[in-house]
Amino acid sequence: MTYQNFKDILFNGVWKQNTGVVQLLGLCPILAVSSSVVNAVSLGLATTLVMAASGAAIAPIRQAVPNEARIPVFILIIAVLVTVIQYAMNAYMYSLYIVLGIFIPLIVTNCIVLARVEAFASKNPPLESALDGLAMGLGLTAVLAVLGGIREILGHGTLLSGIETVFGEGAKFLVITVVPNYHGFLLAILPPGAFIVLGCLIAGKNWLNARAAEKAGQTPAPIEAGCTPAAG
Repeated sequence: MTYQNFKDILFNGVWKQNTGVVQLLGLCPILAVSSSVVNAVSLGLATTLVMAASGAAIAPIRQAVPNEARIPVFILIIAVLVTVIQYAMNAYMYSLYIVLGIFIPLIVTNCIVLARVEAFASKNPPLESALDGLAMGLGLTAVLAVLGGIREILGHGTLLSGIETVFGEGAKFLVITVVPNYHGFLLAILPPGAFIVLGCLIAGKNWLNARAAEKAGQTPAPIEAGCTPAAG
């Protein structure tokens, strides 16, 4: 893999084809857990680990798997990886594991993961596939972090609330009170608020793309919408 390929894969995953604001994949977990930065980033990083590991695991066997059994085999591998991460969080981050709840095992059915192994890992070598999964996951995590930060500030007036679920009770001093004596804004932490903030992020990215294309004298590429199943 050349340095240019490395840059292209990273740029494609983090910005050009960002799963959260371009492909619009996996909206259910994106909107459900993004009421705070800690929850959002935690699920984003768990998904990133699964995507990178599944790409690295599926790419070496892509030519040995019959075409008829491709999807079941891919899902089985993803399920094993998710189970490992689920048990690790249960053992070492139990409080966070309880907060994220069903959305950890639902990574198996998240169309972000399956879409990347089907579109990239099944056609490319292991190193490139692992990097693609990592880049796509980091792009998703970045969107979740921004979305969670905005919603948490608007909804509670704080940042990093719940950090003790990751690092223990001693980490409570890391919680930042952005707006003192804030009484909260309920809409921001409800599903409609998640849709509104995500829409603003999508609009912001489209504006940046249009501005960059205008400077370069090009026509901006349209959004490529993806699947958004109930569990995805």
